[in-house]
Amino acid sequence: MRFTCGSVCNRINVTNRFDKNLRAFDTLLPSLLEIRTKVKKVLETMEVKGESVQFQLRKWLEDVEGIVSEATSLEEKRHSSILFLKWRLGYKLSSLVEDIKRLEELGVHLLDRCAGDGSVKRIEYIPGPSIFGLTTATGMLSDIAEKLMNNGIHIMGVWGMGGVGKTTLVKALNNMLGKEHKTHPFRLVVWATVSKDFNLIRVQRQITERLKIKTNVGDTAEELAGRICHVLTEEPNVLLILDDVWETIDLNLLGIPLTRRPESLKVVLTSRFHYVCRYINTDVDFRVECLSEDESWKLFCQSAGNVVRSDLVKPIAKAISRECGGLPLAIITVGSTLRGKKDVKLWSHALKELKRSVPYATSIEERVFKPLKLSFDSLDDKMKSCFLFCALFPEDTPIKIGELVNYWMAEGYIDEEGNHEESMNEGMTWIENLKDCCLLEDGPHDGTIKMHDIVRDFSIWVTSSSQSEYHSLIMSGSSLKEVQPNKFVSSVQRVSLMQTRLEKLPESLVECAQASTLLLQYNSYLLEVPQGFLQAFPALKILNLSATRVRSLPQSLSLLHSLQSLILRDCYFLKELPALNTLVKLQYMDLCATSISETPEGLEVMTKLRHLDLSRTHNLICIPAGTISKLTSLESLDMSLSSYHWNTKGQAQVGHATFEEIGYLTSLYALSITLVSVPFLSSKLYSVVGRLKRFQIFIGSDVYSLPTRFDNRMIKLSSLDVSEVYIEGLLVNATCLVLNNCTGVSDLFKENLGTLGRRCYDVLKSLTIDGFPASLGPSGGCMAQLDLFPNLEELHLQHVASETISELFGNLGFGFQRLKLLDISWCSKLKCVLLVGNFILSLPSLEEIRVSRCERLQELLVYSPLIVEASHEPVLPKLRVIKLKSLSKLKRICDQEKPLECLEQIEVIECNLLGSLPISSKNVDGIKEIRGALSWFYKLSWDDIDITTRVAVHRRFKSLDVGGEPAQQIRDDTPIPRH
Repeated sequence: MRFTCGSVCNRINVTNRFDKNLRAFDTLLPSLLEIRTKVKKVLETMEVKGESVQFQLRKWLEDVEGIVSEATSLEEKRHSSILFLKWRLGYKLSSLVEDIKRLEELGVHLLDRCAGDGSVKRIEYIPGPSIFGLTTATGMLSDIAEKLMNNGIHIMGVWGMGGVGKTTLVKALNNMLGKEHKTHPFRLVVWATVSKDFNLIRVQRQITERLKIKTNVGDTAEELAGRICHVLTEEPNVLLILDDVWETIDLNLLGIPLTRRPESLKVVLTSRFHYVCRYINTDVDFRVECLSEDESWKLFCQSAGNVVRSDLVKPIAKAISRECGGLPLAIITVGSTLRGKKDVKLWSHALKELKRSVPYATSIEERVFKPLKLSFDSLDDKMKSCFLFCALFPEDTPIKIGELVNYWMAEGYIDEEGNHEESMNEGMTWIENLKDCCLLEDGPHDGTIKMHDIVRDFSIWVTSSSQSEYHSLIMSGSSLKEVQPNKFVSSVQRVSLMQTRLEKLPESLVECAQASTLLLQYNSYLLEVPQGFLQAFPALKILNLSATRVRSLPQSLSLLHSLQSLILRDCYFLKELPALNTLVKLQYMDLCATSISETPEGLEVMTKLRHLDLSRTHNLICIPAGTISKLTSLESLDMSLSSYHWNTKGQAQVGHATFEEIGYLTSLYALSITLVSVPFLSSKLYSVVGRLKRFQIFIGSDVYSLPTRFDNRMIKLSSLDVSEVYIEGLLVNATCLVLNNCTGVSDLFKENLGTLGRRCYDVLKSLTIDGFPASLGPSGGCMAQLDLFPNLEELHLQHVASETISELFGNLGFGFQRLKLLDISWCSKLKCVLLVGNFILSLPSLEEIRVSRCERLQELLVYSPLIVEASHEPVLPKLRVIKLKSLSKLKRICDQEKPLECLEQIEVIECNLLGSLPISSKNVDGIKEIRGALSWFYKLSWDDIDITTRVAVHRRFKSLDVGGEPAQQIRDDTPIPRH
């Protein structure tokens, strides 16, 4: 009986396990087959692009084919009723289910890794306000995401009034897809901002930049469209987000292929207008509604802070929140304006102002401008005018903070008594205040800000009325070719016609006696400024004609007696200016990249001039003597890459300015010039040079230099015998010294090893020696007792005829105790970089070594046998990065017995004889990346390296192509080299 019951129970258990595994098998296998299809398509795409074979994907496919074969065999036996056969099949089925789970997980992982292997990041995070807790917005986000998964929907429209949160919503969509990448098919998300003044090529360039498509400056819209179409046709599962579409556009002209296949491109666009969505033939549209009263209150509380919890403030605050009409932009702006204000009278006044201010009787924009006006009215008069200046720039154009503050200074809003740095700090403080009020936003790049579209629209509305005290004529960024004279009225205070298609200006106008600013920059079709045009602006303080094609300026320029800022940057065709001796109030003049051959007549009377930019004046050959010395207020003089080279008295051409004139510029803080020879520094010059906060002084024929981190205070000498000149005075506060094709370098250093001389190099952070045919010093001799460069952090050596850098430790006084970067290239006699022994025992601060194109180099670090045996301290305790390139004879980096414990990154390009890396079990955990050619990596020797270390190294390798660009990353299941 017991046997019978046991048999029955056993039969039941076997059957239950079999059925359970069978159900799991039936569920998992189709999912695995779907992933197999995706993997095959990915491999096909990579082959079309010319990428190397993806070994791990192919290995995964082989394993999957094996599983499918087993599954087919099992399918034929699954209906058997024989208990013993079911018992055997049950265990086989259980094992098969586990294999399917493992392969499915690995397949998803490989697809994700593959999507991130190229130079194009799969989904870029875009900063934006959070919609957490806003039920309406999160619900719509969920609906949009669901529709995106529908194979029948390829174009979606998101529309609604300005400021309602369309951009915020699609930013949240983008970022959600980035977080939940395993739950959707999109391999790439591309974001492009279209803007009100639609520019086809500008949008195309955003797309090409995101897709890493190579473009040229002169590419036509048709050429860009062809390249975009080619890439998007071949790339499966791409989502394109077109933000802020104001007008109907033909996606075909952009290069957007709409094949409507299941895995083809999908598009999400945002617009204020529903008809735009309809014209583009969207498959489904979502209207973004304003927030509900409860959501508005929640958002308002977040913006206004805890003060709204007060029993006295709360009812007024709720009324203000309702007045914002559920518009997120208005809610945030008004809430931020009132943040922290505890006086109930202020809240009551704010509510009263909101109810009373009515821009339009019935228009939608009323709900936008009415709340914004409250924030605007909370500013003082000076801040209001500065804020409205930002509206002069074209929509969606990043505004450089430095440029904006300079404009504010020119209009007189920032105190002129302080120096430039103090004035700039004051201006940046104002910008932060405007950002705190949500009237300005951070720009897309460091050092830039921008205006929200609605805020800019509001600003233009404020300035558009001739009755406004801020009346402005703003047509920037438009397709305007000619402006009618009747647009200019006597009440206008600012005019912005920048970045248009303007071809000519009116000959005569009504006098605009109150106008202080005239912005005409980036009008590449503008050839002439008529005489009568400038006469209409007698009170002008700012005139900007940058990047126009004007060849000369009218005599009426000299009538602008109040002019503070004259900007003619990149006027490549401008060869002459009228006499400027009447512009005695001018403080800022930018003649960069003009074609002038001589500085303007009258420059010498500009005693209030603070900034003069003559950089890239390639035709400048004359600065009259006595001109610069009279500019006693000058704070910055930029003549970088100018053809005018300064000389000293007795050497300069008669009638030309000499370097001694710089000594009269007692307010100077920034200087960039080229000298013919090393000058003698008088007490005046020494004092001026010692006070400079930024300078680039080029001495000799070569004015070009590779950038370093310390270029703000740089001295460069070219083709000079530095042992015969006195440069120590120039180095009083220099952080960067460049010696290019100079002789006498060794003698220069040796002569300064005395107590007095060595102090001139104390401030140096970077030293570059480029082109020195002799050895820098003997490899033998006594170690210098003094460290000539105690604070040196970067050493760059090029075309130096030394066999080892250790020579610098001999008699030359290089201690290298703070050196962080060692960069060596084109040193044809170099055999080893560092010879560790008598002179070098440790480089305690060195973090990075770069060596390239040294044809005889065999080894980076060579240790003296005695050092290896006796020393217990690491020679390079902080070395993190080693980059090697084109070293045809390099065989090894260093002795394996002296591990580089902090090593994180190794990059090897065209070093085919390098057979091993300084990696062991002691430092492998710190290795983050190894980069090089795949063929080189497979030839590396791993003798005496345990298998665990090999696996770790293998996983951190990233393949580079011939040019050093990322090509392929080895997958986890690629066979590990064992030789």
